[in-house]
Amino acid sequence: VRRESKDHATLSDLYLNNVISRLTHISEDSARLLKRSKEVLLQLQEDLMKLLNELYTVMKTYHMYNAETISAEAKLREAERQEGRVKGVLGSSGGVEPVFGLRIEERHQRRNAARKMEKMREKRKAKYSENKLKTLKARNEYLLTMEATNASVFKYYIHDLPDIIDCCDLGYHSSLSRALRTYLSAELSLEASRRAGLEVLEGAVENLDPARDRQRLLGLYPTAFCPPQRFSFQAHMGDTVSQIASQPQVQAELTLRLTQLQTRLSSLKIENEEVKKTWGATLTTLQDMTVLDDCDVSQSFTHSPSSESVKSSVSDGYLNKPSLAKRRANQQETELFYFNKFREYLEGSNLISKLQAKHDILKKALAEGYKAELLTTSRGRKNSHSKHQDSTKAIPLLVESCIRYINLHGLQHQGIFRVSGSQVEVNDIKNCFERGNDPLIDEESNHDINSVAGVLKLYFRGLENPLFPKDRFNDLISCVRMENLYDRAQCVRKILLGVPRATLVVMRYLFAF
Repeated sequence: VRRESKDHATLSDLYLNNVISRLTHISEDSARLLKRSKEVLLQLQEDLMKLLNELYTVMKTYHMYNAETISAEAKLREAERQEGRVKGVLGSSGGVEPVFGLRIEERHQRRNAARKMEKMREKRKAKYSENKLKTLKARNEYLLTMEATNASVFKYYIHDLPDIIDCCDLGYHSSLSRALRTYLSAELSLEASRRAGLEVLEGAVENLDPARDRQRLLGLYPTAFCPPQRFSFQAHMGDTVSQIASQPQVQAELTLRLTQLQTRLSSLKIENEEVKKTWGATLTTLQDMTVLDDCDVSQSFTHSPSSESVKSSVSDGYLNKPSLAKRRANQQETELFYFNKFREYLEGSNLISKLQAKHDILKKALAEGYKAELLTTSRGRKNSHSKHQDSTKAIPLLVESCIRYINLHGLQHQGIFRVSGSQVEVNDIKNCFERGNDPLIDEESNHDINSVAGVLKLYFRGLENPLFPKDRFNDLISCVRMENLYDRAQCVRKILLGVPRATLVVMRYLFAF
């Protein structure tokens, strides 16, 4: 009886001063984490709504410009009809009038009317062309924004929501596991006859799985956590173009925008990767704080032959450690830093997702435009990899195609023109060009960038007459050694004036690349 009384006193002290306090801390931590997760979620939803409003704005802009284009076209057609009617009347008035003065005055008035109609038609034609270009740009912007919005919505439902749920659960399972393990240790030590029932609870504790609980939560509320359908292009008043148009008048603008996106994405990915590493390291530290192995209290139920007074089993346990307050403060400080990094990572990844979507669709549109242009200009062209420069085209097909491929796929590649490619692949590409084909025109081709660069180098090395004449090389070196900048520039200009124009065009193309 005394032993059982001592065990119950120990159990009572353990429950009052250990387990209940653990559960209280778990409740406080869960409420605090939920509040911060809601703040992050609200921020994401606000960003998503801003993006949706932006999509609506660019869609309305596109619809407005398209309506203006249709109206301008109708006015142009009306002006053309009126001009044709006036010219018809003027041409049919060839009869003899009874009064010669009246005939001359009427003819003069009709000519003035014809000139006015022609000016009106030209003015409306210019207005129509201007509105048509505005519609083209507005449609492109609409498609870009729509693609970015679809990517952001998809990321929100597929990646962001599960991550936020994980934030709500941060340390919950491990803390709950420790509290329940403490309870299990006490009960198993107190009464062996209750082991069968406690083993069931122990099995439930062992099966605590954050990923499975998250998946179960997502499955219980499919309406809230499943992504909606992708936004589709809403054509306006018979407009049949539903993709980015890389026409000549906007191709330079789109190419510049693609280059800017590539540069921006590279820097953002590096920054976001650093934030992700810091976030991951903080998560590991935070998890280490919540997985301390202090749930075994079996030593509290060790009995000695002497009848000692009941000692508090918590004196050396979870709550009465001198470092408890400091540990709690460190945990909350680490949580705050973790959430700040998590928020920064989400904002960065969302921006990358939007820019990557725009980059991919622009890259695809420009590649299709290049493909159509090269298919047109390369018909009838044979033996483009000959040992001399092609006299029918300023830029050889091989040079243009290789540089286009490197611009699209290799600007971020390290070691380009320094690392040698596969000799077999280099020979295959070279032989294909010699047969008059362009092996790099296909967007889906997966050629090694070093091999493509090797083909370009091999082409210039194999020229019978190099781009810069050998007999003028010493003259160029003499010019470079001049100290006066003006004299140096005049000397170089004089040398270049003696170089063939086709060679200068290729040089400028290479320098621009």
